Amino acid sequence: MIVTKENASELAWEKMDNLLPAIIQDSATGAVLMQGFMNQESLLATLESGNATFFSRSKQRLWMKGESSGNVLAVKQVLSDCDKDSILISAVPHGPTCHLGFRSCFPEEELTQQNFLSHLERYISTRKNDPVEESYTARLLAKGTTKVAQKVGEEGVEVALAAVAETKEDLLGECADLFYHTLVLLQDKNIELSEVMAVLQQRHGK
Repeated sequence: MIVTKENASELAWEKMDNLLPAIIQDSATGAVLMQGFMNQESLLATLESGNATFFSRSKQRLWMKGESSGNVLAVKQVLSDCDKDSILISAVPHGPTCHLGFRSCFPEEELTQQNFLSHLERYISTRKNDPVEESYTARLLAKGTTKVAQKVGEEGVEVALAAVAETKEDLLGECADLFYHTLVLLQDKNIELSEVMAVLQQRHGK
C-alpha cells in the first residue's frame, strides 16, 4: 500500500519489534541505493520532512540521510509490501548515497537497458551545469536551443533514411544518436525524461 502519515500505524510494527527494513530505490533509474531500518518515529519524520530518515541501531537515535554530508534522499513515494513488514521508498539522491562516495551502497549493481536512459540523462545534466571544454555535449548546449533542436531534426531524418535504405546496424546507430540528442534537447529546455514518460503512460492508459 501507499504509506501516508494517516496509515503509517497500520504497518506490522509489533511483529517486527518496531523496526522495519527500508529499501531506498532511485526514482529515476530503479537502482537500489541503500537499505536501512525505520521505526514509527523515523517513518513519520520521513513523511513530514520529505527526506529519508532512519533509526540508527548503533547510535540508538534517528538520523536523516545526509544530515552531515548534505547528500539527502528526497522522497517521492513510500510503499509497504503485502505483509506490511517492509518498506520501499522511491527517492531522488542528492549526491552519493554510500559513505564511501559511491552513488549506491551496492556499487556492483549493473545498469539495465531500461534505466540507462535515466543514467544518461543525469550525465548530460552534469555537462550542462558543469561544462567541460572538451565535451561535445557541453559545446552543443552552449550553442543554444535552435542548434540543439536542429540536431534532433537532422537525426530524425537520418533515422528515417536508415530505416528504408541502410543496414540494421546503421539504423541502430542513428536511433542511438536520436535518443541522445533528444535527451540533450530536454535538458536544454529543463524538461525531465520522467515528464515524457508520464505523457506516454497517460496515453497508454487511454
